[in-house]
Amino acid sequence: MTCKARRRAAWLAFGLVALAAFSASANPDDPQPTQGVRASTAQFSTPDSTTTIHGQQTTTPTHDIQPDVDHTTEAARAFRSAIFTLHNLTDSSQQYAHDPFSQPSASQQSSFLSSLLPTAQGKGPIGSAIRISQKLYHRIFSSGKFSTSRKKDEEIQRKAIKVIDLLQLSAELGNMDALFALAHLSLFPPNIYFPLDPKLAYSSFATHASATGNATSQSYLAFFHSTGYADVVPIDQTKALLYYTFAAQGGDKGAQMALGYRYWSGISTLEDCPRAAAWYEEAADQAMQKFLSGPPGGLTLPYTPTSLSDLDGGVYGPGASVASTGFNVIRPAVKAGFARAAGETWEDLLEYYMFNADRGEMDFAYKLGKIFYQGSIYAAAGGTASGSEGVGRIGQDFKQAQYYFLQIARQVWPRDPPNPLQHKASAYKAEAVPQPGWAPKSAAYIGRMYLRGEGVKQDYETAMMWFERGAEYADRECHNSLGIIWRDGLVKGKKDIRKALEHFAIAAGQELAEAHVNLGKHYYARGEFRLAATYFETAIRFGSTFEAHFYLAKIHTTNMRASGLPQDYAAGSCSSAVSFYKLAAERGVWDDDLVNDAEQAWNSGTERGKELAILKWWVAAERGLEVAQNNLAYVLDQDKSMLRYTRFSPIQVSNDTARLALTQWIRSAAQRNVDSLVKVGDYYYHGFGVPDEPESIRWEKAAKFYQSAADTQLSALAMWNLGWMYENGIGVPQDFHLAKRHYDQALEVNSEAYLPVLLSLVKLHARSLWHTLQGGENGLKLWGYDEDSMSVSERANLKREIDPASRSQPNSETRSHAHEETVDTFDDDGPWYMGKAREDFQRRRQQTTRRVPEEEEDPVQWARERRNAENERDGDFGPEDYFDAALRGGHRGEEGADAFLETMLLVTLCLVVAVLIYVRTRLVQRARREEEQDQGRPPPNLGLFPPPGDPARQDWQIVR
Repeated sequence: MTCKARRRAAWLAFGLVALAAFSASANPDDPQPTQGVRASTAQFSTPDSTTTIHGQQTTTPTHDIQPDVDHTTEAARAFRSAIFTLHNLTDSSQQYAHDPFSQPSASQQSSFLSSLLPTAQGKGPIGSAIRISQKLYHRIFSSGKFSTSRKKDEEIQRKAIKVIDLLQLSAELGNMDALFALAHLSLFPPNIYFPLDPKLAYSSFATHASATGNATSQSYLAFFHSTGYADVVPIDQTKALLYYTFAAQGGDKGAQMALGYRYWSGISTLEDCPRAAAWYEEAADQAMQKFLSGPPGGLTLPYTPTSLSDLDGGVYGPGASVASTGFNVIRPAVKAGFARAAGETWEDLLEYYMFNADRGEMDFAYKLGKIFYQGSIYAAAGGTASGSEGVGRIGQDFKQAQYYFLQIARQVWPRDPPNPLQHKASAYKAEAVPQPGWAPKSAAYIGRMYLRGEGVKQDYETAMMWFERGAEYADRECHNSLGIIWRDGLVKGKKDIRKALEHFAIAAGQELAEAHVNLGKHYYARGEFRLAATYFETAIRFGSTFEAHFYLAKIHTTNMRASGLPQDYAAGSCSSAVSFYKLAAERGVWDDDLVNDAEQAWNSGTERGKELAILKWWVAAERGLEVAQNNLAYVLDQDKSMLRYTRFSPIQVSNDTARLALTQWIRSAAQRNVDSLVKVGDYYYHGFGVPDEPESIRWEKAAKFYQSAADTQLSALAMWNLGWMYENGIGVPQDFHLAKRHYDQALEVNSEAYLPVLLSLVKLHARSLWHTLQGGENGLKLWGYDEDSMSVSERANLKREIDPASRSQPNSETRSHAHEETVDTFDDDGPWYMGKAREDFQRRRQQTTRRVPEEEEDPVQWARERRNAENERDGDFGPEDYFDAALRGGHRGEEGADAFLETMLLVTLCLVVAVLIYVRTRLVQRARREEEQDQGRPPPNLGLFPPPGDPARQDWQIVR
C-alpha cells in the first residue's frame, strides 16, 4: 500500500470513529442514562428510595409495599425513562424565565473552530460588530422561523405527554417516587408544555402522604386546605394547621416557617411566641447547615427578592409611596424601576461597560468584573459575602470576571511565581507603580475565586498569594479572607487565631460586615455573648443579611430560656429571636427559592407564567415572606388585577379576589410595610373585600388604619387622607384645625406633595370661611397665626375615642422586634420654638441612616454620569447649554430655587400670552367687521378727484 493510500485510510478511519462517537453521545433514545442524566434523575430518586424534589427529601418505605417483581422493574424503568425525557425537555424547551440580558457564558465548553474565530463574546471592535450583527439578524429574519418552531413545539408537546403517561404508569405500579414527581409536575409545571392540574396534584400528594408520611407532601396538602386553591378543597384552617404540624415535625423547612408564622401572627391559633421561636429556629438551623456545607466562607447567598411595586415606584407610584420617597429612593429596586422607565436595559448598560473596558479604562473593567462575579448589576450592601440584588440579575460568569480582574491586577503584579507562597520577591511586582488603582480590590476577587473554587480549580495557596498582595494596600476583603485562612488552617494546616483576629480587626475597621460577623463568631464560641452581640449588631448595620441574624437569634433564645429573668425581658428576647430567625430562614432558600422563581415566571409575560407566579407567591406568602405577600396583593389589587374579568367573574369585580388581596395587604402591613397599611385603609374606605357593614363603620376603620400609617411619620398620603377625612367629617368628627394640621404634616414629610397640599389648603380655607359665614364655629383664621383651639389632652381624648385600643391600653408601648426601646431625653440647651422637636427628629434620622460606601454606588447612575461627562468633554464648545454650565460652575448652591415661584412665573406668562392672544383676536375681528361695512357702502362723490384705484389719482400731487 502506498503512502497516499495509507493516509487516506487513516483519515477514513478517523472519520468513522468520530461519527460513531458523535452518534453515541447525541442519541436521545438510549435506554441507559448517561452521567448527566443520572444526575438529573437523582432529583427524583436515589438508590435508597430517597427522593429530592424541589429541595425536599422524601423516603419511600419499600417494606410497606411489596408488589410483584415484574411490576417493580417495569415501574422503575418507566420512572427512569420519564425522568430522562423530562431532563431533555427542561434543558431545551422554553422556560418561564426571561433574563433581560441573555448572553452565553464564556465558561461553556467551546469547539476547536470557535476558538480560532472571533465570537460575540470577543473583545474589541470585532466582537462589538458581531453582537450588533446578531441583533440585526434576529430582528430581520426572526419571522421566518415560525414554521420550524411550530414543528418543534409539537414534538415537545408529545414528549411532555409521554412524561406524564410514564409517571402515571409508574405510580399505578407502586412507585412512590413517580407519584410524588407527578404531583409536583402537576402543581408546578416546569414549562408551558405541561398542564397545570391542581386536582391531580392534590390527589397525588394525598396518596403519597398517606402511603409514606412524606413531610413535603403534607406541607402542600396544608397549603390547599389553608387557601382553598383552585377550589379543590374548601378552606379548613384546622386541617391546614394539622398538616403543617405533621410536615414540620417531619423536617420540612417550608412547613416549619409556615407554622412559626402562624404562631407568631395568631393565624387560626393563639399567638404563642415561644412556639414560633422554636419552629423558626428549626428552619434557620436547616438554612445554616446548608450554608456551612459550601466552600470556605459558606455558600453564595441567593438573590434578594424583589417587590413588584418597588419597580413601579411603590404601590401608589413615585412620590406618593413611602417605598420611593426619602432615603428609600436609593434602594436598588427603586433605582432599577426608574432606569427601566427611562428605557435603559441591562444589555445596553453592559455593552457600554464592555466598550469602555476594551478601551483600557480600568474603572469600567473593575465594575464589569464585579458585575459578572456577583451575577447582578446591583450588589447587596455589606460586601461580597452579602450576595447581590435579584432586581439586576444577569447570571454569574466567573470566566469573564476573572478576565477583567486579571487585566487590572497584571498592571501591578505582571507575573506569578512557581510557588505561590514566595510571591514577595521584587521580580513579581511591577516597578514604579505610584497608585495601585483597582488592583487590590481585583486581587481580592481573584483570591476569592481560588479560595472557593469558582471558575478555577480550588487552590488555597494561590488564594493566599492574591490576598496578601491586596493586603499590602490595606484592602478590607483581602484582610478578612486572610483571617479565614488563618482561622481555619487552610494552608498546610497551620492555624493562627491571633493572626486571624488581627486581619479581622483591620477589615472591621473599614466597615466590612463579614469581618464583624467573624469577630462575633469568635466571641460567641467563647461564650462572651454580650461582646458577640455588639459585633453582630454592627454587622447588621453595615449590611449583613444572614449569619449575623442567625447568631443574634441564638443569643436572644439563650436569654429567653434563661431562668430567673423578668417576664417582660424574656418576652422581649423572644420577639427578637423570632424576628432574627425569620430573617435568616427566609434568606437561606437555596433549595426552595419560590419568590425568585415566581419573579422569573412573571417576567415571562405569558398567562401561564403569571398564573404560576401567583401560585408560588401564594405558597411563599403562607410561609410568612412579606415580599411574596406584597407581590400577591399588588397583582391582585382591584386597579391592576389580572383576575378582574375572568371566566369566574366576567361582568363585575370579584369580591373573592379583593378579599384575598386584602388579606395579603393586612399581613404585609403587619410586617411594617407602611404603603400596605395605607392600602388596607383604602380597601375599608371603598368597601373592597370587607364584610357587609354600614359605611360609617367602614370609614371609622379606614381612619384608624390611616392614623396608624400617619403615626410612622413616613406616609404623606396617609396624612393627606386623614386631613381630607377631618375636613369632610367622614369616619372622624369634622375639624378644620386637625385637617389643616394633617395637610401641613403631609408637606413636611414629602415636599413633592406641595401642589396637592396647596390646593387642599385653599379649598379648606374657602370651606372654613363659608362655614363661618353661615354661623359655624371653630373655623380657620385667614390672617395671623392660627393656633389649634384644642389642647393636648383634648386631642388625646379624641384619639382614644377613635381608637378603642388606645382607650383600653393608654400606657401601652410598642416593642421593637430587633431591640428594646430606650427613653430619650431632650436637652434644653437653647431657646425652644415650635417645630424644634420635628427638626431634631429629622436630624437624628439622617444621622442614623447608614452611609453608602463609594464602591456600592449605583452602576446605572455612575455610567450615565460618565457618559454625560464624556459627551460634554468631546463637544466643540463644552456643555450644550451655557446657562446650564454657569449653574454647574459658580451657582451650584442655588440649584434648589423655590419651585413655587417658578411655577407661578410660568402660570403668569401663560396668562399674559392668553390675554395677548385674546386682544389680538378681538382686534382682528373688529378690523374685519369694519372692512365688511366699508364694502357695503356706496362710493363717495369726489367730484373731479379720481376714485381710489384709478391710475390718474397719482397725477394729483399736492405741492408743498
